[in-house]
Amino acid sequence: AVMDRPRDGPLALLLLFLGHVITALEVPLDLLQPPTITHQSPKDYIIDPRENIVIHCEAKGKPHPSFSWTRNGTHFEMDKDPKVLMKPRSGTLVMDISGGERAEAYEGVYQCSAHNELGTAVSNSIVLRQSRSPLWSKERISPIIAQKGQSLILHCRPPAGLPPPIIFWMDNNFQRLPQSRRVSQALNGDLYFSNVQPEDSSSNYICYARFPHTQTIQQKQPISVRVLDSEVFVSDKPVDERAPVFMVPSESVSSKMVLRGEILEMECIADGLPTPAISWVKRNSEIPSGRASFLSFDKTLRITDVSEADAGEYRCIANNRHGSVHHTIRVTVNAAPYWISAPRNLVLAPKEMGIITCQAAGHPKPSIRWLMNGLPIENAPKDPSRSVEGDTLIFSEVQTGSSAVYQCNASNQYGYLLSNAFVNVLAEPPRVLTPPNIVYQVIMNKPTLLECVTFGSPVPIITWFKDSRSSMLEGNAYVFHENGTLEIHMSQPSNSGKYTCVARNNLGISENHVYLEVKEPTRILRPPEYREVQRNRDVVFECKAKHDPSLVPTMTWLKDDGELPDDERFRVDSDSLTITDVTESDAGMYTCIMNTTLDQDSASAQLTVVEAPPTPAVIYEQPGAPTDLELTDPGARSIQLTWTPGEEHNSPIKKFLIQYEDALHQSGVWHNLTEVPGTKTTAHLKLSPYVHYSFRVLALNDVGFSRPSMPSHQYRTSPAAPDENPTEVKGHGTEHDNLVITWKPLMPLQANGPGLQYKVMWRQQGIEKDWTSVSVANVSKFVVSGTPTFVPYEVMVQALNDYGLGPKPGAVIGYSGEDFPSAAPGDVRVLVLNSTLAEVRWSPVSPESVRGRLQGYKVQLSSHHIFSPNKTRGKLPDLLPYSVYSLRVTAFNGRGEGPSSVPQRFETPEGVPGAPSFFKVSALDLDSLTLEWGPPHERNGRLTGYTFKYQIDSKNDLGLLEELDLPSNQSSFTLHNLPHSTRYKFYISARTQRGVGPTLTEEAVTGAGSTMVSPQVDIATQGWFIGLMSAIALLILILLIICFIKRNKGGKYPVKEKEDAHGDPEIQPMKEDDITFGEYSDEDRKPLKGSRTPSSGTVKRDGSDDSLVDCGDSGDTQFNEDGSFIGQYSGRSDRDATHDSSEPPSPVNAMNSFV
Repeated sequence: AVMDRPRDGPLALLLLFLGHVITALEVPLDLLQPPTITHQSPKDYIIDPRENIVIHCEAKGKPHPSFSWTRNGTHFEMDKDPKVLMKPRSGTLVMDISGGERAEAYEGVYQCSAHNELGTAVSNSIVLRQSRSPLWSKERISPIIAQKGQSLILHCRPPAGLPPPIIFWMDNNFQRLPQSRRVSQALNGDLYFSNVQPEDSSSNYICYARFPHTQTIQQKQPISVRVLDSEVFVSDKPVDERAPVFMVPSESVSSKMVLRGEILEMECIADGLPTPAISWVKRNSEIPSGRASFLSFDKTLRITDVSEADAGEYRCIANNRHGSVHHTIRVTVNAAPYWISAPRNLVLAPKEMGIITCQAAGHPKPSIRWLMNGLPIENAPKDPSRSVEGDTLIFSEVQTGSSAVYQCNASNQYGYLLSNAFVNVLAEPPRVLTPPNIVYQVIMNKPTLLECVTFGSPVPIITWFKDSRSSMLEGNAYVFHENGTLEIHMSQPSNSGKYTCVARNNLGISENHVYLEVKEPTRILRPPEYREVQRNRDVVFECKAKHDPSLVPTMTWLKDDGELPDDERFRVDSDSLTITDVTESDAGMYTCIMNTTLDQDSASAQLTVVEAPPTPAVIYEQPGAPTDLELTDPGARSIQLTWTPGEEHNSPIKKFLIQYEDALHQSGVWHNLTEVPGTKTTAHLKLSPYVHYSFRVLALNDVGFSRPSMPSHQYRTSPAAPDENPTEVKGHGTEHDNLVITWKPLMPLQANGPGLQYKVMWRQQGIEKDWTSVSVANVSKFVVSGTPTFVPYEVMVQALNDYGLGPKPGAVIGYSGEDFPSAAPGDVRVLVLNSTLAEVRWSPVSPESVRGRLQGYKVQLSSHHIFSPNKTRGKLPDLLPYSVYSLRVTAFNGRGEGPSSVPQRFETPEGVPGAPSFFKVSALDLDSLTLEWGPPHERNGRLTGYTFKYQIDSKNDLGLLEELDLPSNQSSFTLHNLPHSTRYKFYISARTQRGVGPTLTEEAVTGAGSTMVSPQVDIATQGWFIGLMSAIALLILILLIICFIKRNKGGKYPVKEKEDAHGDPEIQPMKEDDITFGEYSDEDRKPLKGSRTPSSGTVKRDGSDDSLVDCGDSGDTQFNEDGSFIGQYSGRSDRDATHDSSEPPSPVNAMNSFV
């Protein structure tokens, strides 16, 4: 059935004899071979336009192949595009589009070729397209009004994307719309209502399209649906009820074509009331149950992995109580080409024969086309050893130069297959590729497969031998596979042993050894049994198993085929499961599984939990003491202890504690030995030699421990040599000529016998061959005297007693004592880097002069600087400028410092000075002030003078900075002719030839006999200031009242009266207060907003413009409706708001600033 035409006689005979040749071959990569494509991108390759494009093409071969590409059928010149590169030793292309290049510029059909001197392999044609997620077209969707019971379709019509989007419907709260038999989404994304109901009314039907490649989601405009609820009846039934009618498909018969291996989806959606039910049948056949599923409330039939048998007529039926309707879908199945037998690599020896077959099926039947090294075979060089017979290449009497890569292309209208297969002409002796000495393990009576993977040309012949090469394996017990594998059907213990596979051809022989171990099966001997237990009681399931002793077992328990609950009440032991305080939820099926690395066995039992019968009030007490202690199965270092539990006293025993007394070493002292669960009454005890044991048992329940049992009979273990040696063995020196060996001594129980001593052994490493030893007792230290200084010793400490030595100890390395270094570092030099940093350099001391472990170098200055032993230079920071230093360098080890080097004297240059020691205002007058300062504590050189700066510190900005250079012997400075009531900021810094040091600042305000030096007290919180402000506010209020009285009397307030107001005796006293008022600030120690400080920062001494009447001159003139002048009482004008710093505000605004 595989062949499309009958084979002629010679070709069929050739196929029969060369069947073993065409099995898949892996040629070792150290042998010459044509290229083989190992990895390539898919044929239909959709890329993300936001990421760099990577088209894969990997190949192997010897020599390693070179790569080239075609694009749209022509050679792709990568060198002309700097954005395209090919990975080293690979054909993979990378297009860098991170710089904003458009991915669509690289769309096309790509094909990769891998070439070496033996042939050319080609990849599939890779169609490269960028994914697309277009926006939804803008549209205005009118609201939909439907009558209750009508059918309705909400169209989605998503934009066409690549790949197509996934459609779903949601509301504006991102909740998926519920679907049912009545409401469902069709395959094209539209939302279908078989009949609408009032609850379908909503303004938020939103269709979403998710584009999977770019993970972007597009949203359609919301659709509004309003359902009108009418109760109109005609005769005996509602007018809305009706028989089903198909909405999709609309016609009575439709057809559908699907390709083999793809998914077939068919849908039927019906209109009707009541909502119709949908069912499906296939004519003359059954719908395949394993691959078919009914979706969307049976409206969609999906069949996966379609085959030719799925073709035929399918019928969907919709019915309700008013009738039914059906639709027929005729399905045809075509097939893109698929392999029956793909071409495989062929390795031939010179003069051999072979074939390459290319058998593909499809519907329509695919055509077969052969290529050689990427070119049509008819255009390839003629080769008398090669002939083409349809879908078969026949090679006979091949020569060494006949190696090539052949391509088979099978295609029809639905697709194509392309496969590479090489012919490699080699003469190669056999080699076994299976790793040597593999150990195979198998359970008895199970089959075994022993591998022997080989390579050779001609193909080697494989023979197997067991244990020796005397006789070749044969007979019905063995199966010899063509690939060299040996199969044993029923493995028995007698099959265990060494197996040898031998590969031969006319060029040589090779062999390999493997080993087979046949293991006993795992079996559960005592399975768990059914248990019925009362609530709050304990239950134990036993599970005892046997297994091959060489395998490690693992016991696992399951409850109802799942893991045990994570509850401390469940305790798993080596051969049992205990559940304490059982509850109703513990009921179920319990399974024990005994696993090994090769097999397993399992058994199950049911647990039933019943309610405990009502009982009278119980008294809980500690359990009774265990009794009847008995010792059995005595051994040199073990014994079996059994006992009888005491009364539980209404509280189950949880565990038993076993204690022992050593009458030989610590009589009367009881030690804890081990614990066992409360369900056990025996314990296998591990013992130590040379102990006189007595045992006792205590029981524990929720109330507490019982009294101890009576002691058992005494059991004495025999003495023995020590089992262990002292730990924490160390060797170190405390003097230059000794070695102190220390250890942690053994406990009495570890002695194992009388006469415990320690054999201390030492020898100089690499010098002495024989060990020096001494035996000591009751100590943990031994001092070896007269040793050379700081040499390595091997040290061992071994325990021994009257019955022999302990195990052979391991040696540790220790060093004898150190002595002071005998030499000083030489060639000490100092390099001054700046005024506070220098670098010191020295020559290292010789190793012989260290006389210990060099720990570092110490530079002695005003303080010590320590450097690591591998350093020969180091920085000395934090030096004082303009200073003289003397330093010495020493080497030091664990004993101490060696001699010092010759002192080195060096000087640090000048640096910038520190800040002056103080800076203050010492005298202040109305138009002058004096500042004093002190020289810096840290001069760091010769002072060349001071830099003095000052500037006006107004509210809005700082004034021009004035700078003076003062001599170094000056310590005060007086500023004259300063404006009155002005804040100043002062700066002082010292300087040397290296530069200017840090700056000190000070602030002051010129005033009438008082000094305002920062920091200041906020006067806005002072009592006298609040009183002053209250008086001013009262005065302004009186003036306002007088103004209103005068206006009411005269009708108008002429401008002349404003001018005469200069002589008002009640207003004139404001002038002095107003000046003082301008000297303070209620924020950040600046002049107040209501002060009349000019923008220049000086205060005018002439107060003629500060009268109350003048407060109105600065704004635009304003009049009442009767023409009276009110500008002097108005708030600030627009110009006031713009020029706040230079225009004085009105008294009203002055008040507002304090309210």
